[in-house]
Amino acid sequence: MKKIVLFLVMCLSAFPVKADEGMWFLMFIERLNHRDMEKMGLQLTAEEIYSINHHSLKDAVVQFNGGCTAEIVSKDGLVLTNHHCGYSAIAELSSAEQNYLRDGFWAKERSAEMKPKSLYVRFFVRMDDVSKRILSKVNDKMTETERNKIIQQEIALIEKENSEGGKYTVSVRPFFQGNEYYYFVYQDYTDVRLVGTPPESVGKFGGDTDNWEWPRQTGDFSMFRVYADKDGNPAAYSKDNVPLQPKHYLPVSIKGVKENDFAMILGYPGRTNRWMPAGGIEQNVKYAYPAWVEGAKTGMDQMKKYMDKDATVRLQYASKYASTANYWKNRQGMIDALTKAGTAKTKAAQEAKFNAWANKPENKEKYGNVIATINKYYVETNLKSRHDNYLTQLLRTSAYGVAPATIGNALIGYYKETDNNKAQMLPKITALIGNVYGDFYAPAEKDILAAQLNLYASKGAEYGLAPEIAKMKAANNGDFTNDVNNAISKSIFANKEAITAFMENPKPEVIATDPLFVISNDLIAKFRAKSPEQLKADDDFAIAYRELVEGLRTSKLNAIQYPDANSTLRLTYGKVRALPADKRNDAKINNYTDMQSMVKKYKAGDQEFDLPARLLELNKAKDFGQYADKAGYMPINFLTDNDITGGNSGSPVLNGKGELIGIAFDGNIEAMAGDVIFDSKLQRTINVDIRYVLWIIDKYAGAKNIIDEMTIVK
Repeated sequence: MKKIVLFLVMCLSAFPVKADEGMWFLMFIERLNHRDMEKMGLQLTAEEIYSINHHSLKDAVVQFNGGCTAEIVSKDGLVLTNHHCGYSAIAELSSAEQNYLRDGFWAKERSAEMKPKSLYVRFFVRMDDVSKRILSKVNDKMTETERNKIIQQEIALIEKENSEGGKYTVSVRPFFQGNEYYYFVYQDYTDVRLVGTPPESVGKFGGDTDNWEWPRQTGDFSMFRVYADKDGNPAAYSKDNVPLQPKHYLPVSIKGVKENDFAMILGYPGRTNRWMPAGGIEQNVKYAYPAWVEGAKTGMDQMKKYMDKDATVRLQYASKYASTANYWKNRQGMIDALTKAGTAKTKAAQEAKFNAWANKPENKEKYGNVIATINKYYVETNLKSRHDNYLTQLLRTSAYGVAPATIGNALIGYYKETDNNKAQMLPKITALIGNVYGDFYAPAEKDILAAQLNLYASKGAEYGLAPEIAKMKAANNGDFTNDVNNAISKSIFANKEAITAFMENPKPEVIATDPLFVISNDLIAKFRAKSPEQLKADDDFAIAYRELVEGLRTSKLNAIQYPDANSTLRLTYGKVRALPADKRNDAKINNYTDMQSMVKKYKAGDQEFDLPARLLELNKAKDFGQYADKAGYMPINFLTDNDITGGNSGSPVLNGKGELIGIAFDGNIEAMAGDVIFDSKLQRTINVDIRYVLWIIDKYAGAKNIIDEMTIVK
């Protein structure tokens, strides 16, 4: 049997399969992609994917809380997304006594569904091209400041025209570095409630060790429900709200997948930079990303020290830690992949060809200095990029780094206002204080700030530190421990009790000299500061970058037809596709993992590789029900070669009929260069097999009420 399987794999490899690069606008699918998709296995019309006048697939795909994707899977507004996308909401609803993050949660009836404080989904209504309208208002004689002002004025008009009096959220976005503009119309629903989540040992199985790795065995999913008023309109949370009746929802297929099956993904990819010049790649690899990695790890180490000691602290910092860890490993993977692939050299070779074209007599006036301007900019900003990334990680991981300046400046403004304006401002300031100190543990914050200041003062000094930090470093020899301790002991921003006491008996004059405010305000001011020379360099670079992209498209030296990702709805298509055989995965073809491979990784009591006793019992009994593969194994994850990036987390993976076969949740670390340059050989999307999702809900959790809501295709 093994010889037959090996022969089949060799046959497949004899006919090379090309991964399909591209994150495509839905409005152009019929013109650019539909015929190619049909050849690969699509059975839907372009109208069934994107329609303004009729329900279509786009009506079942939502942006989840601004940073992920999710899909509607029932007529009653049931939402499926990743566990890591719902992570912060699950943590918020948890306590040390009722820890849904650790133990899981399943609402057996609608009344048990739980509402987090702040969570929304965004439905895509329509889009259109407004490039001619906007670009007709500007010309090459304008400065960047003049150009941007006029463009923003026109954008404001377009957004107002299409909002229907505030019914819709409208966003006009630039593409191809400002060479094209499109508007997007959305409708937001804010009453979104938790329906179910597996325990963290399932939803985050493998933890940081397996993150961005293949083979993978992670049940990365969670479930929510969208509620609306009785007429189906968005409404604030109310017990009178009813489950949304969506225009379209996805049927769920349990037929399974095999090598070369068609797979398409709709979602909201966050950011790619495939037009990035060679100098930008070099800057990221040598300056920006190493600083990001080191700064993130410094914050993580301090958080984890306290999270491991206290269950309540672990819940408080769970979301921040997970987010920091995710990008920490991602950026290190980017460094390794971009270096190994020689991406900067590839881009430099393309730019050399462009420069030759640009300096032909007919092109020289407009494009002749583009490459020189871009290269000069990166040389001048290398040290700044390193400094800014150390400072960014300080501000991202340290509440003391940001909160004192944010709250302090709000209070300074508040105490200067008249009584009428104060009445309007106070609720916002009170809410800000509640948000800052809601998930806050002072001992951890003290150590995070001290460690990050030590790192920043050491590694960011070559560019130039924030002035007050530089003074402190000169006096403390680079060890900020005592300075931080002293500042916290004297600060009104030390904790919620201190700021509350201050507001009950305010002395506004002390804010400006408060020691934590001085540190925080200094850091933020440094982060925002730009000299006239820097502003001029930024403007010159923006013009050159825009002209580079325009020139590359005009000259046909770059064949990319799709714009970079920027959190707008896109479609990507490809196939189920294996990676080369890997001894870590005993699957017959290295395009899936099964329950046995997960159990082999099981380590009782381990924070990353523990498994629930019930799951182990069900596996031992081979109680897989209708969700087992026809070959007998219980599938967990599978691979496709779709072109995705961050923001696609939670995206539906669909077969040719538009049926849900999986949920996208990760990529493979070997292809981390993919945000800059697509690797058709290595790039893969790691997906949760929908059969595993359903098995967890049905067999493990016994939440058959949720299964019964969905349309299951056998």
